[in-house]
Amino acid sequence: MLIRVKAFPGSKNNEVLELKGGFEIHVREKPISGTANKAIAKALSEKLGIPESQLKIVKGFRERNKVFYLPDTVKINKEK
Repeated sequence: MLIRVKAFPGSKNNEVLELKGGFEIHVREKPISGTANKAIAKALSEKLGIPESQLKIVKGFRERNKVFYLPDTVKINKEK
């Protein structure tokens, strides 16, 4: 499964918003040396209730719009 994410690094607060067709993720970390990407992956994994190790970024390493890959064998346990 592919998950689309619009990233907002350097935000005042950490926040994950579920939108039609993907997620909007705000993280405090700056986009330096991949720290923001790691924080985005962590926030997304917590929102979906899956291990962070199951998410892989496949597009948008250095862009605001990112695509994460999640194997179909992983069960999503969304938070309410």
